[in-house]
Amino acid sequence: MLLCVSASHKTASFELLERLSVPRTPVAPLIAANAELVQGAVVVATCNRFEAYVDMDEPVTAAVALGVDATLSAIEAATGVPAAELEGAYTVLGGDDVAEHLFSVASGLESVVVGEGEIAGQVRRALTESRQLGTTSAELERLFQRASEAQRGVKNSTAIGRAGRSLVRLGLELADSRIADWSTQRVLLVGTGAYAAATVAALRDQGAEDISVHSPSGRAAKFAAKHGLRAVSAETFPSAVAHADLVITCTTSEHHVVSAATFAAGRTGAEATASGCPVDHAGRRLVIDLGLPRNVDPDVATVPGVDLLDLETIRLHAPLEELQATDAARDLVRDAARRFASVGERKNITPAVVALRAHVFGVLDAEVARVRARGDEGGQTEQALRHLVGVLLHTPTTRAHELAETGRADEYIDALSALFGIEVTDPAASAVRRDIADAG
Repeated sequence: MLLCVSASHKTASFELLERLSVPRTPVAPLIAANAELVQGAVVVATCNRFEAYVDMDEPVTAAVALGVDATLSAIEAATGVPAAELEGAYTVLGGDDVAEHLFSVASGLESVVVGEGEIAGQVRRALTESRQLGTTSAELERLFQRASEAQRGVKNSTAIGRAGRSLVRLGLELADSRIADWSTQRVLLVGTGAYAAATVAALRDQGAEDISVHSPSGRAAKFAAKHGLRAVSAETFPSAVAHADLVITCTTSEHHVVSAATFAAGRTGAEATASGCPVDHAGRRLVIDLGLPRNVDPDVATVPGVDLLDLETIRLHAPLEELQATDAARDLVRDAARRFASVGERKNITPAVVALRAHVFGVLDAEVARVRARGDEGGQTEQALRHLVGVLLHTPTTRAHELAETGRADEYIDALSALFGIEVTDPAASAVRRDIADAG
């Protein structure tokens, strides 16, 4: 049984998501080791969500509750965030709902900005990381691979990519109202990862020409050479911050890289001279913090002449969805989830089909033995009986798969019990829903 414990921008504060995003140790192995019933775990942690996808052994009474407890315990051990503090900040999904949710997440439908493209790669990397950690399972592999397929289908068949914008571009669009001429802006980029590369492209689309880059990890020179920028050293960084028109941070640093103290240090005459920046700075300046955890200390907002735009603010300004494109994308996601569930239900109904066939062939073998004892010349009677049984089993076997695909496998299982006294030991289709209800 698949289970998802999800904390996202819809249910949790960015401050809490920050803390979940920097675990001291990977969370997935801790979930997998927490309970014998856990078959595997994959954790998707992005700037606006933290989700654990767990494959639970089944059927087990209260399996969902056990899976949630294992996940919360692992989160606390890895991040220090106690389960009590997470209360009300997460949701629990189980069964067929898990696939539809992940497919929707991977397609950008659950992002702060609908349709943003970064999440698809983050979902793929989550599976890769879990493979490296040894915490995947066959069902989780199937789930995440189908999620990538669903995302590609949505991207290729709808205009969802235009329904929303990436966090980088949305941040720059919010800044655009304050900037008359991008070509005159001194821009300082802090960070050299994937977001930084996307930011450079977005800045140039806006018309920015004067862009420099600093890397807290020392990779500025290499990144600057690749993208045609100026590298800023650690020594001149404070001055570059203090005298830039626009500072954009997007690093994975666990500590603030820009603060009010950075501005204060950068305003000293010696540093200003070393960096070649003028001491005076006319007009208001803007700092855009795209990092999670936050790259910029909130005290920057107290610096005279400086405005701070962070992810929380960007989220509040996210545009309304383009309903037509979004609706089409959600239809594709639901269809992909139904196909995923159909394959899963076929697997779930297999024990019932096997049990029926075992029962029928048991009766057949007893009858064949009786016929042989009475004398079956040439085995013709046995052949006729086996043919008859095959014909009779065809319809209930086909019907089993049809019912499973429409979510009615439990009806088939109940019928076997009522008609033949057959008790199926793996009634997963109904167990999932009962466990979700019990955990809720």
